[in-house]
Amino acid sequence: MTMKAKDTNVSTQQPIWLQEYIDSPQRQAKLYKKTLRILILSQIFGGAGLGAGVTVGALLAQDMLGTENAAGIPTALFTLGSAGAALLIGRSSQRFGRRAGLAGGFLAGGVGAIGVIIAALTNNIALLFLSLLIYGAGTASNLQARYAGTDLATDKQRATAASMAMVSTTLGAVVAPNLVNTMGEFADSISVPTLAGPFILSGAAFIIAGLLILFFLRPDPLVVSTAIANAQKNVNTTETEANLKSANINKKGVVVGAVIMILTQFVMAAIMTMTPIHMGHHGHGLQEVGVVIGFHIAAMYLPSPLTGILVDKLGRTTMAVASGVTLLASGLVAAFAPVGSMPLLTLALVLLGLGWNFGLISGTALIIDSTHPSVRAKTQGSVDVLFALSGAAGGGVSGMVVAHSSYEALSLSGAILSLLLIPVVVWSRKNLNKELL
Repeated sequence: MTMKAKDTNVSTQQPIWLQEYIDSPQRQAKLYKKTLRILILSQIFGGAGLGAGVTVGALLAQDMLGTENAAGIPTALFTLGSAGAALLIGRSSQRFGRRAGLAGGFLAGGVGAIGVIIAALTNNIALLFLSLLIYGAGTASNLQARYAGTDLATDKQRATAASMAMVSTTLGAVVAPNLVNTMGEFADSISVPTLAGPFILSGAAFIIAGLLILFFLRPDPLVVSTAIANAQKNVNTTETEANLKSANINKKGVVVGAVIMILTQFVMAAIMTMTPIHMGHHGHGLQEVGVVIGFHIAAMYLPSPLTGILVDKLGRTTMAVASGVTLLASGLVAAFAPVGSMPLLTLALVLLGLGWNFGLISGTALIIDSTHPSVRAKTQGSVDVLFALSGAAGGGVSGMVVAHSSYEALSLSGAILSLLLIPVVVWSRKNLNKELL
């Protein structure tokens, strides 16, 4: 060892500061609370970056491309970019810690938002598509921050911890869509296309979120939790290497958690993407679109603390069933509501967000339960790749479905698809260990 003895515990080969966390539950609890505070603050800005771009992305593409068939492309692109970023964030987090992975993703998202603005100014479609891909990195960081909140949580705190990181997204994500007109007017005042205005807010918000993580998420919660878990695992020296390796991951739990998240994301992205276009067809303006999407995003994140408690108390799979039922109700309301009804459309989008919330938190808790910290970030990143690709598929397909059929047909298809969560839960209850239920 090249490190001085005063900086290293010779018996454990751990830095002194890290060994102090391993030996002190009180220090662990204090760091857990500090981590949540930093994540909550960064997620407020991250939510603003997410909400602003999601609201007008489809409208900007429609305006630049001159066709509705491509209206789903922005959602497809930034969720596709989110998929690639999720893999990179997960692997870099596993190797270097949460701070490096999350900060890098948020900062990249800010660069992508700036690229969208430049694309709108120059009417450059290729740059628009590339920038939307990069913009997706901010979305990936926004979602993976929920995992960072659970790194130092106890078994009974995991869903609640994930929900606390998510709910802080609500403030920014709800406020941002309602600033669409304001940002559009500001964009006009500086000779930027109106629909690019919200991306000015997105770029600034993502960059601030990244800087908060970079400078203040110290000590890194994943580094500390991995050291703690390894120390606990090494106490029992009689375990074979094969047993230790297999104990790192419960593959069935990961599969079930991933399927729950993927299905809910696909249904949510498909219906949400085409709602602004559907509203425009029936005389609703940009301000009304912002209100509906704002309520939708609020429903995605605001119930998170209660959802987390319910997932921890009632069980992961119970709340997954609740997700399927809620998404079913959303699709039915959207499909059969009178054309152009603002209240019922708002209700449908609120139910859509709530069903997504139930599915995401229950699936997230299952994945955390099923992984050891030494492989957790990498596994989470891989699952979030599939999660993002599911959103990309939902967003991409939605435009084609509506163009060749109707918004009502899209909503009804989403309602039917959400029912697949029930057989997944039935299978999981037969195959997963009782403690995961």
